[in-house]
Amino acid sequence: MAKFSWKGRNRAGGTQEGVLVADNREAVIHLLRRQQIIVTAVTERGREIALPKFGGSVSSKEVALFTRQFSVMIDAGLPLVQCLEILGTQQKNRKFQRGLFQVRQDVESGMTLADSMRKHPKIFNELFCNMVAAGEAGGILDTIFQRLATYIEKRVKLQSAVRGAMIYPVAVVTIAIGVVTLILWKVIPTFATLFEGLGAALPMPTRITITASRFLGRFMPVIVLGLVALGFFLVRYHKTQRGKRHIDGLLLKVPIFGTLFRKIAVARFCRTLSTLLASGVPILEGLEITAKTAGNSIVSDAIMTTRKSIEEGKTVAEPLEKTKVFPSMVVQMIAVGEQTGAMDNMLSKIADFYEDEVDEAVANIMSLLEPVMIVFLGVVIGGIVISMYMPMFDLISKIG
Repeated sequence: MAKFSWKGRNRAGGTQEGVLVADNREAVIHLLRRQQIIVTAVTERGREIALPKFGGSVSSKEVALFTRQFSVMIDAGLPLVQCLEILGTQQKNRKFQRGLFQVRQDVESGMTLADSMRKHPKIFNELFCNMVAAGEAGGILDTIFQRLATYIEKRVKLQSAVRGAMIYPVAVVTIAIGVVTLILWKVIPTFATLFEGLGAALPMPTRITITASRFLGRFMPVIVLGLVALGFFLVRYHKTQRGKRHIDGLLLKVPIFGTLFRKIAVARFCRTLSTLLASGVPILEGLEITAKTAGNSIVSDAIMTTRKSIEEGKTVAEPLEKTKVFPSMVVQMIAVGEQTGAMDNMLSKIADFYEDEVDEAVANIMSLLEPVMIVFLGVVIGGIVISMYMPMFDLISKIG
């Protein structure tokens, strides 16, 4: 058993500290909790100078799990402070744990839950905080957290589908480029020296391959620096407003993948706005938040244009149709939702439909890309190998 130094606050708000002997840190916290002491720090004696291990960024899965657990605890009638204390203690991500403890302290000092969460924008985004504020105002915080958990889980699933569609072709193309570069850089020069020594007449494919190998060997540092500079320029350009719009516009027009990106944008827009409207957030504020979380500047601009038109007294469907960003089916269903007064339910149904469309599109892309990538690798690498063996075939025939 080890000795632990602890600090905490009692029910009266006074600060206390001391030393306890226990098996581990969790046992210390459990013992102090039974004494009605809120623990703020626990340090094992002899390890005070050890560097703390802080977690990296907080993932969406961690936020979704926290939100789901929080909704269950609130529904069970536990006070907010106790919920935050329990969930903070259970967190393995140190950054998330520190954030939850700070939120708990702010709530104890009299701040609202939404305002205390706004102090941690890297953990709780604007959508999350606005929905919590709506839940506090309406007294339906447990329902709001259930909706938030569902929303985050569906968004994580959508992001996983996108990564699944992109990882395979990117990985195959990267491996192919690496293999071809290695062959041209290290293997082909050996064959070129052999052919020069034999004095054989080289066919056109072989001469092209050897020329590419010599060019790569001579200008390899320049090529690497050029690629790094190009990547740096594209990143910097994408951070500008003009560059982001240009690149995002091109992404929506890319063959095969452009349709997928558009479906993802529609699904994200409908899911976000549906969740906000169902939670009591006003339509104008909901559109502004949705635009910030759209993930594509073209879609974001279309949403903000729609918001401006609504301020002028127009419906949602009419300006959405004029943007030419959203499919006509989506606009028509939104128009029906406006007429029936069930906009949030209609948006939720559209989001469900397009999320299924994304899953199907990803499956189709994967089934299409597999044979294409195999043929691509076979043609490129096989072409290099054949070009190197063609002079040998000529030499063997002459010897025969």
